[in-house]
Amino acid sequence: MAFEGDVVTKRYVDGKQGGAEREWRALHLLAEHAPGTAPEPIAFEAGVVSMTRIDGVSLRGRDVGAAQATALVEAIGELHAAVPRPVVESVPVRPWQREAICDWVLQRATAWQPRDPLADRVVKEGLRWLESWTPGESGVRPVFGAGDGNLANFLWDGVRVRRVDFEDSGRSDLAFELAEMAEHVSMWVEGEVRIADRFELSPPEERRLDECRKAHALVWFFLLSHEGPRNPPGTFRRQVERVLATLGA
Repeated sequence: MAFEGDVVTKRYVDGKQGGAEREWRALHLLAEHAPGTAPEPIAFEAGVVSMTRIDGVSLRGRDVGAAQATALVEAIGELHAAVPRPVVESVPVRPWQREAICDWVLQRATAWQPRDPLADRVVKEGLRWLESWTPGESGVRPVFGAGDGNLANFLWDGVRVRRVDFEDSGRSDLAFELAEMAEHVSMWVEGEVRIADRFELSPPEERRLDECRKAHALVWFFLLSHEGPRNPPGTFRRQVERVLATLGA
C-alpha cells in the first residue's frame, strides 16, 4: 500500500483472487449509497486500486471507550443498511462463508496433534458441534458485508468511525457479519469490545448469530494455536477458554 498526498494506492500481491475487484465494487457501492463512510474510488487496473485517503486512527490497540464503541456500532449499522436490498442481491456472495469455514476447520481438526487436555477438548467438541450444524437461513437479512472484522479496519477521527479494506466484501447476512466481528481476536484481546448485543435481531438471526460465533471461534482457535508476537502471550489459552464457553462445553 502506498500513500501520496490524499491518494492511497493498494496493490494486491498476495494472490487473493478477486480482491481488487471486490474492493473496487465496494468503494463504488458505498460512494453511491453511503458517501463519506469509506474511501472514494479513484482508479482501477489489474490488481491495483486507487482511492481517497480518509483521516483517522485505527481502533486496534487502543482503549475503545464509550464514544468510540457507539461510533463503531453506528458505522457498522450504516454500512449494513446503506446498500438497498435489490442491489445487495445482485452482488456476488463474499468469500469465506459457511461452507469454506466448515471445510477449513475440518481440515485443521483432522490434522490436529494432541497438545493438552483443554485444547484437545476444543477440537473434539468443535467437531461434534460442526457435524450437527444445520443452519437455517430463512428470516435473516441480506446485507452488504465488508468481511474481515479486524478493528484495524475501523478508523476513528475523534467524531466518527469509518471503514477501510473491502477485499473480502460481498453479499452476506447481518448475523454472519456480526458474528465474524465479535469473534475476531482484535475485538477482545486487549479489552472486550461488545457490538453484537447492540443490534436488534429477529429470533432466527439470534440463533444464526450464536451458531456463526461458534464457527468463527473455532477458526480463531486454530489460527492462534501457533502464537506469534502480534498478540500478547497467553492469547491462545484465552481462546481455548472462549471456545469452550461458546460451545457450552
